[in-house]
Order: sequence, then structure tokens, then C-alpha cells
Amino acid sequence: MLFDQIRWEEKKLIDAAKRKNINLTPIDARKLRIDVTSRKARKEFGDIVLQRCVSYFRGLHLTAALENMGIPVINSYSVTAVCGNKLLTTLALAKAGVPTPKTILAFTPEMVIEALEELKYQAILKPVTGSWGRLIAPLKDREVAEAVLEDREFMHPLYQVYYVQEIVKRPPRDIRVTVIGDEAVAAIYRISTTGELITNIARGGRAETCRITKELKEITLKAAKAVGGGVLGVDLMESPRGLVVHEVNHTIEFFGTVTSTHIDIPGLILEYAVEQVKK
Repeated sequence: MLFDQIRWEEKKLIDAAKRKNINLTPIDARKLRIDVTSRKARKEFGDIVLQRCVSYFRGLHLTAALENMGIPVINSYSVTAVCGNKLLTTLALAKAGVPTPKTILAFTPEMVIEALEELKYQAILKPVTGSWGRLIAPLKDREVAEAVLEDREFMHPLYQVYYVQEIVKRPPRDIRVTVIGDEAVAAIYRISTTGELITNIARGGRAETCRITKELKEITLKAAKAVGGGVLGVDLMESPRGLVVHEVNHTIEFFGTVTSTHIDIPGLILEYAVEQVKK
């Protein structure tokens, strides 16, 4: 298991490995040096790697290097690359026919303003990479939009890839479904405690168990398949036109899911990894 921080989730994975008698070796990614010109597999990485880095770019590049050595990684480079970029995720979902919020791509403040007028200023600006709701900005009038966009123009060029998404009329919550392989194993409501857009548990959201209906299962598994599958967290919203998927996460946090549902997510992840080695 690769990590760059030992969080609650990594501790539970280590505990589950001991409980299930699975040989799990935690490796601190910050202490690695890898000769990427060599394709010789290194024994310390074992038969398969569970990639758990908090840093998206660290995990992405490590996964690429390990796969180049012939070492399988959960999740794969292709899945990580898609899920770590909101635009690429939306493109994959739309191509697969998964319902998603209306999203407009632009590259200049002027074109963002045109997009906002089309969406009647019921929109949010999201960075194409990032987690925990950071740098998400509701743009509900032109004055606010111009102020936010002015700031973005002085930031890293990545933040000038403008990903503008409609605000979905929904309850003050979203749904997180944990997918492991071909199974939707658990679901929770992530409820905003302030009535705001951000529902992330890491940002103060509250978790409650959500029943997995036939509709929820079908759309979730379709979304997981669209991005390449593996161990994923699929995030959905309840819109007036039905469920819509707005994000798929590749390095999932599962504190809220485990404490709400009491389902052994870390154990199921490790069992899935063992199954992949046997194939």
C-alpha cells in the first residue's frame, strides 16, 4: 500500500489486513526513488499495489511508473487520470450516456460570462483538478463572477481551464456510493450541516445510510464502468429530472460510509485486491 499520509482509512486497511491474514506492506511514497528507465519490477511492491496517496499528482505519476514495471495498481493509471480531472470524468460519463449536470468548458473570462448568461447565473465554477470542495465558487451574479475570474487569471494556468456547471436543484445533500469491482457495496447521504453546496465529510458534512435502489445501483455501476472501474466513490445528486452523477473518486475516503453503514469497506477492498492478483 502506497501512502503519503496515514489517515483513518489507511489505519483501517492495515487493521483489516491483519484481521484477514493478508500481507500488506505500507510504503511511504515520500521516501521513494524509482529508476523509471528500468522496467525491472521491485520486490518491495509485491504482487499488486493499493495506491492511497492524498496527492493526486503524486499518486498519478507513481502509478504510471509502477505500471511501466509491470506492477498492477488499484486504481490503474487510466482510471486515476480520468477521475482526477473533472472535465475528463464528465466527458467519459456523457459518452456512456450517464446523466450529469449541464457543464460548459471555456478558456477566457469573457466566454465564462457568456456561459453564465446561458445558465442564468445558476452555476458554479470548479477547478478541473482538486478535492474536498476547494476553490469551488458559486457564480450567482456578474459582479461576483468577474471578481472570481479576475483572481483565477493570476493563478496557475490549470485554473484558467474554466469548468462551469449548472447548480442542480436538490436537497442539501448528495449521495456517495462505494463501488468495488462490479458491486455497489454501500451508499450514504452526505448532508450539508450549513445548507450550502459543499457536502464533503472532510468539510463538515454529516453521513447517513442510503438504501441502494435498483435505479441507484444501475446508474452508479454505469458510471463506474464509464471511467474504467475499480475501487471508486460515485457521487450523485437528486435532481428534478432524476439522479445525476457529478463526480467519480479514485482514492476514496470511507470514514463516513463505514461509521454509518458498518460495512467492512477496508476488508472488501483488500479482498478485491487479492482477487485481482489471482486472475
